[in-house]
Amino acid sequence: MNWKAVAAAAAMAGIALGSVTAADGTHDLRIALMKQIGGSAGALAAIAKGTKPYDAEAVKAALTTIAATAKVFPDQFKPGTETGDEEASPKIWENMDDFKARAAKLSTDAETALAQLPADAAAVGATVNTLGANCGGCHKAYRIKD
Repeated sequence: MNWKAVAAAAAMAGIALGSVTAADGTHDLRIALMKQIGGSAGALAAIAKGTKPYDAEAVKAALTTIAATAKVFPDQFKPGTETGDEEASPKIWENMDDFKARAAKLSTDAETALAQLPADAAAVGATVNTLGANCGGCHKAYRIKD
């Protein structure tokens, strides 16, 4: 048994559980949730690029984290939290239905990939491209860049 993979999966599951239970809508929490998604995407990208070996448990953990975190991320943008966050565009609150739909699509695409687990680095790469398109589209529409 690959204990390193089991430990990574357990850690990622704990992170995902934490993201599901947190819902205060603060800038810091939004950033923490985005870092969870980014870290998981980075783990997948490393496998896709071949800098890390293919590890099915690591892929499962990353996809599980992305799916769970994307489900709760829009809940961090409650009415009244649109001020004081220099990275979140006011367009989020103006187009909340679209913002939620984009997050739901990311979650659904991650769940679909999880159900049809990528079997090698090339398949992980295709998954990264799909998930990355979701992330990029949302960031283009709703993130303020310096």
